[in-house]
Amino acid sequence: MLERFIENINKKLLINSNQKILLAVSGGIDSMVMLDFFVKSGFDFGIVHCNFQLRGEESDGDEEFVKQQVLIHGIPAFFEKFDTKEYARLNGISIEMAARELRYEFFEKVRKENKFDFIATAHHSDDLIETFFLNLSRKTGIKGLTGIKEKNGNIIRPMLFANRAEIEKYAGENFIDFREDSSNSEVVFQRNFLRNKILPLFRELNPSFNKNLLGSIKNLKEVEDVYYGFFEELKQKVSSFKNDTLIIDIPRLNATNHPNLLLLEILSEYNFNSTVVNEVYSGLMSDSGKVFYSKTHRLIKDREKLFVSAREEKESKIFYIENGDIELFEPFVIDIEKLESGNFQIIKDKNIACLDLEKLQFPLLIRKWKQGDYFQPLGMTGFKKVSDFFIDEKVPIHEKENTWILCSNNKIVWIMGYRIDNRFKITTQTKSVLKIKIQPT
Repeated sequence: MLERFIENINKKLLINSNQKILLAVSGGIDSMVMLDFFVKSGFDFGIVHCNFQLRGEESDGDEEFVKQQVLIHGIPAFFEKFDTKEYARLNGISIEMAARELRYEFFEKVRKENKFDFIATAHHSDDLIETFFLNLSRKTGIKGLTGIKEKNGNIIRPMLFANRAEIEKYAGENFIDFREDSSNSEVVFQRNFLRNKILPLFRELNPSFNKNLLGSIKNLKEVEDVYYGFFEELKQKVSSFKNDTLIIDIPRLNATNHPNLLLLEILSEYNFNSTVVNEVYSGLMSDSGKVFYSKTHRLIKDREKLFVSAREEKESKIFYIENGDIELFEPFVIDIEKLESGNFQIIKDKNIACLDLEKLQFPLLIRKWKQGDYFQPLGMTGFKKVSDFFIDEKVPIHEKENTWILCSNNKIVWIMGYRIDNRFKITTQTKSVLKIKIQPT
């Protein structure tokens, strides 16, 4: 079985000889067999263990057992305790989902901080079958039916070539110690109910059930490749990126044969679930301004576009341009140049402001715009609220929130990237020019 493990890794190109792997080791039979394989294969690896404190002394016993393995093998290891029940309560999610979120967030944190290349989990082919049925019961697309991937981002699953019976046999023949999780025999969690009650009935019906279902999943993966190839072409036609924002063209989306399904495929990458996507789709023809959230992203419906961007805390920082500065790097790259007015030609570029230097008082201040701000737009004699200017210019909501303004002595000099204030424009009396060029991210 060790030979099959190494052959599977080489065939699937899961690990290179120079890569460091972080093993998720619970102390159970699956992860302990995986640990044995890594020790005997000579890979460079470390161990990570989570104590979810769900089984009292038994959970603590698992942690101590894994710590003993660390001492035996002399490998780097990382441990963490979680109040999983409290996390689930505060976030309104199941215990299983809470443990999953805590586990993978901690794994990734350890991986990044300690420069591991991949995180290896001990999922095997029986887990693949269970995941298939769980996803089927939750209303899923083709991605859910193809189940667990052997390589997905920073996660690898080098044990999917084996089933539970093979792992148990190997552990017995090689005298591998492991901890038995008492909850595995209890019909408490959905996966255990499926494992202990439902799947045995299928195997009674057909002894080749596992083998046949794994074959079907393999066929579905081939269909998945065709499916995503088709939708990838459509994604390119209906969406684009500006800075770090995904922009979906609503008329083009609606012109496709399966707009709802295409929207789901696009937005699922940003952690929007099917319920939220259906709400977005239902509101495509409604008024602008609707906002939808996933755990990581925000979607804004604005006229004929959908804007998807990462959720961020509102900026409250202030930056300054001192007299003599020639370059800044926050909140974006800013180039500053003083010029004589002589033969100076005004540059028509929304990212360049040409200002009368003598009318400015240093330090200049850069901040986010806020409600109540007003200025005198270039070419006008009267004043206008910045919010009204954005409405007239049809500036999308997500761009409004990311707009900075340049101020001098509490007066707006420039809505950066849009319009300068008429009071600071260059005139025939201008002697010196301050040229400011921005490179927004």
